[in-house]
Amino acid sequence: MKQKIAVIGAGPSGITALKNLIDQGFNVVAFDRNSEVGGNWIYSEKESHSSVFETTHIISSKTLSQYADFTFDDFDPAVSDYPSHDELRRYFQAYAKKFNLYQFIRFDTLVIHCEQIDESHWEITSEKGGMRQKEIFTHLVVCNGHHWKPRYPEYTGEFAGEFIHSHHFKKAAPFAGKKVLVIGGGNSACDVAVETSRVSSKTAISWRRGYRIVPKFFFGKPSDVVAERTKWLPLKVRSFFNQILLNVMLGDNKLYGLRPVTEPFGSVHPTINDELLHKIRHGKVLPKLDIERFEGRKVVFEDGSEEEFDSIVACTGYWLSHPFFDKKLINYSEGPVPLWLKMFHPTITNLYFIGMFQPLGCIWPGAELQSKLMAQELVGNWQRPENIAELCQKEVSRPHYKQINTPRHTITVDFHHFVKDLKKQLPKNFVSKSPVAVKQEDELSHF
Repeated sequence: MKQKIAVIGAGPSGITALKNLIDQGFNVVAFDRNSEVGGNWIYSEKESHSSVFETTHIISSKTLSQYADFTFDDFDPAVSDYPSHDELRRYFQAYAKKFNLYQFIRFDTLVIHCEQIDESHWEITSEKGGMRQKEIFTHLVVCNGHHWKPRYPEYTGEFAGEFIHSHHFKKAAPFAGKKVLVIGGGNSACDVAVETSRVSSKTAISWRRGYRIVPKFFFGKPSDVVAERTKWLPLKVRSFFNQILLNVMLGDNKLYGLRPVTEPFGSVHPTINDELLHKIRHGKVLPKLDIERFEGRKVVFEDGSEEEFDSIVACTGYWLSHPFFDKKLINYSEGPVPLWLKMFHPTITNLYFIGMFQPLGCIWPGAELQSKLMAQELVGNWQRPENIAELCQKEVSRPHYKQINTPRHTITVDFHHFVKDLKKQLPKNFVSKSPVAVKQEDELSHF
């Protein structure tokens, strides 16, 4: 059978995978549970796949958060430095329209099961409107994201008030006049604390470890654009200077009543937030230590302090989940993720993962490069190394950053290092534009 490729997901990673496969003339079908392109960036007040809320903006700047094939200037030069969820939704949908991707996407379709029937074929079971369908594909590309299955914390006792995950937080209005406790120190946690503090009678935030708070702007420029100037430095040296810069600009966490940072830069994902420290120093957000136990509506913290709350929002991350695989075949929910360049499986050669990494930066520029490398292999212009299994284990044993041992930190990469590694693999004579576009330019050059 001729090559027929299945792509799971039409979010930011799925559409660039689809685009780059179509560029090479492959027969491709993409499946998406939503009715539009955009993945998590399709905001809805109803509980759904989406994890963005009313005021969400991306935490990396537009300069370092765009596709090379379709930049923000191509889309709308007036886009803000840190685009909102609506600007991003429109950007992804414009990308899909520009490259005529819609005709290849089956919307409102859930992939139920993927079975490897032999070394060269997958049987994909999908469901739409209650009707199931089985199809055979030669290759499978997984782009289902990793911010959709909430991970809840466990504590002694039970909380008698409202207890939700940040995945289900849509806007601050329902928390008006309430006493709110936010669990976590990541980007979602700090955003939820800031937003609820505008309307709540009290908002507190509980940290079990110290987090680095990074402002969105340094010297009037996006912080990641400033940091990019040091990308030529060795990673350890770059991390050292970033740590010094943060200490000079913001001071120690203790000045804000927050848990101090005890790990080197990069050991924990930094939190990009301009408002949390402002809210703390203005008495709008109260820092708390880790939770020891629940007693009804009362929360007992590890320092012995006690306080009653009406609502708790757990911003405690997500499971890395692929429910369409048999767990004996693929299960990355716990432990390491042995994939070379976070995309190549050590033994299954017709399976690719696109966008399944967590950069200290933005995902989709790297996902775009992964997609180009995948397409170049499938068209025969590049071959994966013979020692692929060894390279997979090397990624696990020698990550870019030595991070703390938690499920959240199994797929972390340094943005600039990762992009460089992917570009290094692309063929030297590689042309990023589609063959159709190149042919059109050649024809025009004769007039």
